[in-house]
Amino acid sequence: MRATGKAASARTPLDPVRWVDTAIDVLAREGVAGLRVEVLAKRCGVTKGSFYWHFKDRQALLDAVLERWREGRIRDIEKTTAVQAGQEREQLHYAIEVYGASKNRKGMSIELAVRDWARHDARAAAVVESVDLYRLECTRRLFVASGMSDAEAKSRSLLLYACVFGLSLMHYTHFDDNPGDLKQRIAERIVAG
Repeated sequence: MRATGKAASARTPLDPVRWVDTAIDVLAREGVAGLRVEVLAKRCGVTKGSFYWHFKDRQALLDAVLERWREGRIRDIEKTTAVQAGQEREQLHYAIEVYGASKNRKGMSIELAVRDWARHDARAAAVVESVDLYRLECTRRLFVASGMSDAEAKSRSLLLYACVFGLSLMHYTHFDDNPGDLKQRIAERIVAG
């Protein structure tokens, strides 16, 4: 006899993708401390056995969360910095616009949670550093291709990310009558040769 309704779903193991998705949602709201197997299992409506079917232990889940975050960031960086020759400055403006947009609150919550986690965990710190270095290298190449020296390109690349991440943390809408224009003026200063 088959179980039906809630009882059946409680016994249905989740796949690892769903576990990681749920963990990322919890991470965004509660930080890494909220990533406890019991809490995640309850949230998913399954037993802890479902978790251990897919993951050796909590650390294996944490590693999977970090890898998913890293892969997603690398994909986004490549998409944001891909360019045809002669369009480097336009692409740099686009990167500033994309990273400086405050529309994706969940994405920013995840970014901040991973960075907070990295302050206390060497594995997370290594992943965050690898993503940051990749971000910086991609924009450095764009600056070099637009005619800047390598040293200047490195400075501008770091300035670009310091600016967009800083702006994402600040409340500055009342600092200038036209915040959109202010951001555009800042972007022009960063990109200008």
